[in-house]
Amino acid sequence: MRRILLLFAACLLAAVSFVAKGADSDTTVWFVNIHPGPAIYELEGHSAILVEIEGREPVAYNFGVFDFDAPNFVYRFVKGETDYRAVEWPWQMFLYPYARQGRRVVAHELDFDSAAKARLVSLLQENVRPENAVYRYNYVKDNCATRPLRAVELAAGDSIMLAPAPVEAWSSLVPTFRNVMRHYHSNYPWYQFGIDLALGSGIDYPLTRREIAFAPAELDGMLRNATVGGRKLVRRTHAVIDVPADNAVSGPTPWYATPLFVFWMLFAATAVLTVRDLRRRRVTRLFDAVFFGALGLVGLLLTFLIFVSVHEATSPNLLYLWLNPLCLLVPALIYIKKAKMVLMWYQIANFALILALSAAWCFLPQSANPAFLPIIGAEMLRSASYIYINRK
Repeated sequence: MRRILLLFAACLLAAVSFVAKGADSDTTVWFVNIHPGPAIYELEGHSAILVEIEGREPVAYNFGVFDFDAPNFVYRFVKGETDYRAVEWPWQMFLYPYARQGRRVVAHELDFDSAAKARLVSLLQENVRPENAVYRYNYVKDNCATRPLRAVELAAGDSIMLAPAPVEAWSSLVPTFRNVMRHYHSNYPWYQFGIDLALGSGIDYPLTRREIAFAPAELDGMLRNATVGGRKLVRRTHAVIDVPADNAVSGPTPWYATPLFVFWMLFAATAVLTVRDLRRRRVTRLFDAVFFGALGLVGLLLTFLIFVSVHEATSPNLLYLWLNPLCLLVPALIYIKKAKMVLMWYQIANFALILALSAAWCFLPQSANPAFLPIIGAEMLRSASYIYINRK
């Protein structure tokens, strides 16, 4: 009887081993990185996980789905209520738009045993269940790259040690969220101008290697030699669509259409107008009303982003010291003679604050867009000319 039981146990172990090896050889999991595309929300790339099971259609697990047509999408996005979805799509359906755009797609086969693969597939299936699919997206902390990377880490049962990216074009700069963005947004200066305007000092601190992985295009290079539990995470790498990394990115914005050139032209026009005003000893009220009115409207937007939005990186924002709703005092009061003294004190305080801020900016924790300089210069010119002309 003992021999029969031992024989039965040996057969059972052999069967379990065979099934495990079969599952291991029948299932392949890939971490897929898509390089930048032409749309502004595609500039850092995209990530997903591909699961291939023999005899079944390959599926991609995608954590970056959002609906432009959802009610109040723009308002909710600006407010920070950015709800994204995790979905399970057939691989060919997932790949098609990237192939049509001509974007580079690279797949890294994960060196997992059958148990780790099973855990990963189970985690992914749990994430795409209707009750779990929607999550609050964070542009730099919780996005389409960090979510699948965390799922892989949980399945592996250990922390992933990412390798340095093979080529970091911004490596001469301190690696911050803003500097990584500037690298990938170099052909889209107006988009970067908007980011530098809306996002404050929360994206300017030095990053760890793991935090740099918020950009899928960076993560792609960091995965090749990544390790987990002291061994390599990736078994092999395969270029699904083998084209240059920037193949689908739009060309550079012409120099004459960049914010830097446009605002230097504004500064030049402001300087010419200011000289004219000083010669005739009279302020051009229409120009000041429009100029400071535009600054005030932007200040209202910053007020919303800083005090209402739940976006993590919109507050604190040092630009608010000079770009705030108080600028609307100028169009509101400049045509009222009795309000001239109030406006004079505002312009004195505004000029002094901008001067102090400009002198101290290089010591502050927030990086500024170069195109801010001519705007600040134009504002200082108009404040100074108003003070000088109305000083008596």
